[in-house]
Amino acid sequence: MVRLRVLDILEEQDHTKYWLYKQMEMSYQNFSKLINNETRSIRYEKLSKLLDCPVGDLFETINAPDEEDC
Repeated sequence: MVRLRVLDILEEQDHTKYWLYKQMEMSYQNFSKLINNETRSIRYEKLSKLLDCPVGDLFETINAPDEEDC
C-alpha cells in the first residue's frame, strides 16, 4: 500500500495544512480527501513544487493491516 506523506512533509517544513490548502487552490472537500489519502487524482507536480521535494518523496510504502510482511 502507498501512503501520501503530505502531513509528514508539512511538519518537517513547519507548514500548516491551511497553508497548503491555500496554495493548492482547490475545494476544501478535495483537499481533505488528498490529506486523508482518499483520492486517486492529485496534482503531483504542483504539490511537489510547493513542498520543494521530488514527487517520489511524497510517498512511502506501508503494509496494510491485512498484508503479511513480504
